Amino acid sequence: MKAVVATDVDKYSVEEVILDGPKAGEVKVKIGACGVCHSDLSVINGKLPLPKPIVLGHEGAGVIEELGEGVTGYEVGDHVVLSFVPTCGDCPSCKRLEPQFCSAGEPNGMMIDGTSRVKLGDTNIGVMQFLGCMAEYAVVPAISMVKIDKSIPLEKAALVGCGVMTGVGAALNSAKVTPGSRVAVFGCGGIGLSIIQGARLAGAAQIIAIDVADNKLEMAKKFGATHTVNGGDGMSVLKCKELTDGEGADFTFEAVGIPSLMMDANNAARRGGVVCIVGVGSLMETMNLNALLVSMEGKSVKGSFYGDANVRHDFPMLLDLYQSGKLNLDDMVSNTYSIDEAGQAIEDLKSGKNARGVIVF
Repeated sequence: MKAVVATDVDKYSVEEVILDGPKAGEVKVKIGACGVCHSDLSVINGKLPLPKPIVLGHEGAGVIEELGEGVTGYEVGDHVVLSFVPTCGDCPSCKRLEPQFCSAGEPNGMMIDGTSRVKLGDTNIGVMQFLGCMAEYAVVPAISMVKIDKSIPLEKAALVGCGVMTGVGAALNSAKVTPGSRVAVFGCGGIGLSIIQGARLAGAAQIIAIDVADNKLEMAKKFGATHTVNGGDGMSVLKCKELTDGEGADFTFEAVGIPSLMMDANNAARRGGVVCIVGVGSLMETMNLNALLVSMEGKSVKGSFYGDANVRHDFPMLLDLYQSGKLNLDDMVSNTYSIDEAGQAIEDLKSGKNARGVIVF
């Protein structure tokens, strides 16, 4: 089959690889669509230090083609959205009702049992987040997928597997945006636009979108932003304060992963406000907080991983919102690509051209 493989730092290509069948507890999925996400780029450039070669892709949806031994609750032909975090139901995190931190497997490129299902030539290679779904097929753990209605287009459903869940979940689950509140979102890529949608769903009265790209700010209006700020002049915090009567926003979000932007999100929040960090920075970077103001301003600074998702509940909920016209997934897909056009899809991601680019099979 064809797969997009990161072969070394800043090197990737479409390769012919061999996919083994599913082992116990696994499923083979014919991939219908795979979103192209900044996390894929972070694997390519080494920001996420996964061993290479590795098959990219963690935001996918497809159709079950084969069930491994012991898999129940699914049938061949079922449509599924893949989750880049397994949900085992038995580990301490799952038992604490925090399945986004499930420890069923170590995301080191191998499957949960520590072995590989993909070969490049004669070499066993890894897959991203137990999935590696930027490929025509993927063998995945059964605990890493959720069955969905067959009427939902797979190129829209795939978005729920990462970007939409992360963003909408950050607003609804992590920060718990309240009706009538004021929200500021720093960064209007796929995650930021999804945060804006989540804030709108929560009933926020004011949603301020901040980015340095005017095309992203125009997109933000389509998804629910009431105000936009181009932060290219370094005045975004001041402008947010001006738009909130000098007080600051009730909820602020950072959706890029840049420490200075995290500080802007903190500084744009009112006293007692909530600062939600969604963007993923480098392991070598830090975010500095003033030791006096942390106490005096009484803000809650919260990290959000995968939108604090319970995927078995939240994936169907988000897709129900899509089917009822309340969640806009159609306009999230700016461009679609074939797998042979994966290079262009990744370059368009780098340039910020798309809300989300999707590889369709």
